[in-house]
Amino acid sequence: MFGAQTHRELSHEFTPTLRRRRTLWNSPAAASASASAAAAAAAAAAAITAAKRSNSNVLLSVKFEDLYGFTVEGNVDDVNVLNEVSERIRQQGRVWWALEASKGANWYLQPRISSNSEGISVASLKLSVLANSITLKRLIRKGIPPVLRPKVWLSVSGAAKKRSTVPETYYDELIRATEGKVTPATRQIDHDLPRTFPSHPWLDSEEGQASLRRVLVGYSFRDSEVGYCQGLNYVAALLLLVMKTEEDAFWMLAVLLENVLVNDCYTDNLSGCHVEQRVFKDLLAKKCPRIAAHLEGLEFDVSLVATEWFLCLFSKSLPSETTLRVWDVLFNEGAKVLFHVALAIFKMREEDLLRTHHIGDVIDILQTTTHHLYDPDELLTVAFDKIGSMTTNTITKERKKQEPAVMAELDQRLRRLNSIKLDE
Repeated sequence: MFGAQTHRELSHEFTPTLRRRRTLWNSPAAASASASAAAAAAAAAAAITAAKRSNSNVLLSVKFEDLYGFTVEGNVDDVNVLNEVSERIRQQGRVWWALEASKGANWYLQPRISSNSEGISVASLKLSVLANSITLKRLIRKGIPPVLRPKVWLSVSGAAKKRSTVPETYYDELIRATEGKVTPATRQIDHDLPRTFPSHPWLDSEEGQASLRRVLVGYSFRDSEVGYCQGLNYVAALLLLVMKTEEDAFWMLAVLLENVLVNDCYTDNLSGCHVEQRVFKDLLAKKCPRIAAHLEGLEFDVSLVATEWFLCLFSKSLPSETTLRVWDVLFNEGAKVLFHVALAIFKMREEDLLRTHHIGDVIDILQTTTHHLYDPDELLTVAFDKIGSMTTNTITKERKKQEPAVMAELDQRLRRLNSIKLDE
């Protein structure tokens, strides 16, 4: 179903169309992640060499495209980090290929216990599944090879299972049925399309914006309660670049909003997002008490930076590969990962933050840090090793504790707005 209201309005217009399964854009990762990483590193090295020859006394700055077509601009240190990351991507790829050789292709896909599994006991099968789950969790935290991301994400997130519950023509019929429809959501989407990663060559093209529009508009009709919220454009755009097809990107967006993230995060009043911000503030006080106390003294509200992190899932803040490494874990372990990563960013710059005297300095430090976090392993090591354990149950309890205050605050805000309208 597309959602009760949408289905009633559109069902008479459904006609089957060709499935949008073709590759949308040809990134370097589509051919060979290892080779493209090496090519990017070589391009960076060449740029550095040229810059050195031209002027050795100037602070070097280089530009080149990363695996997903984004322009990377950084200094020599950044390039050295990227070279190291490229090598780790190659090494991690070899680990995945070796496991495919020993365990069989697609061993990491969600297991299905068949009733006709002759010769295999349920107990041993469950033990095998458990062992694979532990192995997979460790592997995913170290990074999924770019060429395997689409298949692994679809499996571990539950998107493939969600798609299997509807007819194969669901997405194409949804897009066909929504063509030409104008709603507040479609108008906002059209407004945001040109502002979504405008420096990316494919996303700034007519084809790229048309694909992104179909995914966003399609989902706005699938779930009319969410419709469209600013921030989803960046999330959907990055999903398109990774998944390669509109339909796969659509189902990843669906599972993200319906199963992975907290409810009401993207509804009109953003109540879920407000809850997450309050939970994050409490967690910061518990996990990084010195930072929290100092920021409170500055009257700095962490939502000034964290709201964008949570709504855009770091896609506007972190470099693309670092963002996708966060998403690797997010799709496998759930929304608690966002808190781990957000806390890690503060923790990594603890001493610098403690020396600040102005709110603007805090924002500058955090923005500079996120924009230059080219080493995903550095971030994720802090997120999971230094921040400490946080279970999903712990996060859920924190949310329930914060929900009444958030809803009361939003209700009060709505009453004030209504009162102003009456006065006018």
